[in-house]
Amino acid sequence: MALAFSVETLLGGKQVLPARPRTALQWVSVIRQGIPSAAVDSLAKTLHVTQAELAAALGIPERTLARRKKEGQFNSEESAKLVRLARVAERAREVFEDMDAALDWLKSPNAALSGMTPLSLLDTDIGAESVLDTLGRIEHGVFA
Repeated sequence: MALAFSVETLLGGKQVLPARPRTALQWVSVIRQGIPSAAVDSLAKTLHVTQAELAAALGIPERTLARRKKEGQFNSEESAKLVRLARVAERAREVFEDMDAALDWLKSPNAALSGMTPLSLLDTDIGAESVLDTLGRIEHGVFA
């Protein structure tokens, strides 16, 4: 594997994040402080999605995304959504052992998710949990 991805890397790494969170509780602190808006560009580039697709996946209106980019920082709720999306993308990469395969899976309709694309479910906690559950089943050979 040429490049190892992580949630931190997906969000822009040390060039974007003010701290290098290593534990869940450190991520809580980063989320509460707000993630810099440059994380959106990094996430969109890595996931090969448009700003509109990213806005839909995050459940954040496009105009709000544009405004936050100008302001330079997301609030804690929006930051949590960014981290949730990055965590699911990283988990998909772990399961498929390849970021391109993970992205294909995230963007393809899935019978286990009632025909919806995993990416379209990440705007809610329950949708993200369903996607993570499905990834766990794939990892254990239930949906091979």
